[in-house]
Amino acid sequence: MDTLPKRDENKWNISLSTIKLPLLFIFIFYSVAFWRYFATGKFFYIYNFIYLGTSLAIGIFLSGALPKKYVLWGRRITQLLIGAYILGYVGFIRHENMQIEGFFFYLFAGVFAVATLHYFIAKIIGPLIFGRGWCGWACWTAMILDLLPWKKPSGRLHNLGIIRYIHFFFSLGLVSYFWFIIGTKDIFNHSMTEVYWLAIGNIFYYVIGISLAALLKDNRAFCKYVCPVPVLQKLTSRFSLLKVSIDSSKCIDCHLCEKNCPMDIELLKYKNEGKRILSTECILCTTCQDVCPQNAIKITFGFDSGERKEYLKYR
Repeated sequence: MDTLPKRDENKWNISLSTIKLPLLFIFIFYSVAFWRYFATGKFFYIYNFIYLGTSLAIGIFLSGALPKKYVLWGRRITQLLIGAYILGYVGFIRHENMQIEGFFFYLFAGVFAVATLHYFIAKIIGPLIFGRGWCGWACWTAMILDLLPWKKPSGRLHNLGIIRYIHFFFSLGLVSYFWFIIGTKDIFNHSMTEVYWLAIGNIFYYVIGISLAALLKDNRAFCKYVCPVPVLQKLTSRFSLLKVSIDSSKCIDCHLCEKNCPMDIELLKYKNEGKRILSTECILCTTCQDVCPQNAIKITFGFDSGERKEYLKYR
């Protein structure tokens, strides 16, 4: 039986249940920090991953402990802390292209740069643990898009998702053209070229993302239809250990979770099938949990393919 209290509009909820998940992420990120430090001798990995893990833990804790009327600020704080750090410091100050094209260039060059490690942890292997949590908690594009006023989408436009795959293979093809046809293999070498590519790419992302949000009245339209990163994440996020679960004994089928889901997931379909939320579109933003009037939605941990049995309840 779940003994977690319902969220109070004006009171903090500080308990063991609100610190379990933050501690898990601190353990993961601090472990990576020391692994990379001892493997390379570079102190950058210590402060980089400790900063990221701490920022994420703070946001997760606040999203569980803050009074209900302020709960959105937990995730927003983490988005700002991590998004601004990666884009501003790692990208513009350290001269690494954190766009997907940068990852492809480093991959072709066999360079284990910060961008390579970032994509490996956040977007390829990491989703085995936290699904597409990167999209909900740390993306510097979504960091801006989530501040826009169109937070309740009217529904997903089917078949437009193919654009993200076209974008992905266009980016891969563009890098392949530079690398194999033009022979420009030193285009990325911690130089201003990377900064220009990063700046121009992000300007395009923000312009397209904000324009789509305004046109479709949907903050996350860019994420659903255009962003190429989910093409990588979807390969592993289906098997994520952390998933959203709906307690059918508490759910009253009010559909508030579905109406407020920024990714238009049919959440109750999974509940009715006795499964956790298996959709690879889930970004673990916990919006469904925050709006549930019955406290029926939790993030759970399990080594399964989604069937709802017994899981560790973190939130």
